[in-house]
Amino acid sequence: MISEEEMQIWHMWKSSYTNIFGRVVKDMFEQTGLSEGDFGILDRLDLYGKGKLRQQELADSMDWTKSRLSHHLTRMEKRGLVLREPLETERGVQVITTSAGKSALNNARPVVSVAIREHFLELLTEQDIDSITNLAERAKAKS
Repeated sequence: MISEEEMQIWHMWKSSYTNIFGRVVKDMFEQTGLSEGDFGILDRLDLYGKGKLRQQELADSMDWTKSRLSHHLTRMEKRGLVLREPLETERGVQVITTSAGKSALNNARPVVSVAIREHFLELLTEQDIDSITNLAERAKAKS
């Protein structure tokens, strides 16, 4: 069992993360029309695949099920942000960022950067940064 104080710390941690993340996503959506999922997909396509990735690799990088990703990509295709094509040399589907998707990503990145700075980074002291870094490294090593 954990103590009442430890449970309060846990709830504060979750609440802070949810609050900060929600504000970043809200700012991004209000200013660009992109959802958190849209941005995540476009960003990963750019960072990991230079604009294109196998659908399964994209699902793995997002930690999404194939079904969830497929439904989201269908909505993004209808908006002209991505397209899907069968792979020529093997089974599977490749997801490709369109020019509209690339433009949307390029417009969203500065908005997201400003929101992260405003809602998170400006609140941190050097000691906070060290503590968060140490915690993240320990959590990663344990997983």
